[in-house]
Parts: sequence; C-alpha cells; structure tokens
Amino acid sequence: MKLAVIVSTALVMGALFVALPGCEQQKGPAENAGETIDHAVEGAGQKVEQAGDSVQDATTPGKN
Repeated sequence: MKLAVIVSTALVMGALFVALPGCEQQKGPAENAGETIDHAVEGAGQKVEQAGDSVQDATTPGKN
C-alpha cells in the first residue's frame, strides 16, 4: 500500500514539473507598463536618497 502511494505521488509530481513551465504566459502591455513605472520610481527613490545624503553631509559639522 505504501509503495503505491509513493509511486503515485512521484508520478504526479513529475507530471507537474514537466507541465507547469509550459503554462507561463508572455507579458502583456499592462505588465510592461507596470515594470517601466517600477523602474522609474526606483530611480527617483535613489535620487531622493542621494539628495538626502548630500544635505546630511553638508549640514554635518566637520564634513565640509
């Protein structure tokens, strides 16, 4: 009985590992736009962080 359960579990898992990669869909225009927005926001965040560091360096005594 245990052998049948192990074998059937292995077969199901093997079928899933083979079948699931084929289900991946290509990106649509909305997903591409979302990724573009994400990159723009990330870049803006880095610029704000750099500006904050510059202000902190300029206002810290002894770092001028």
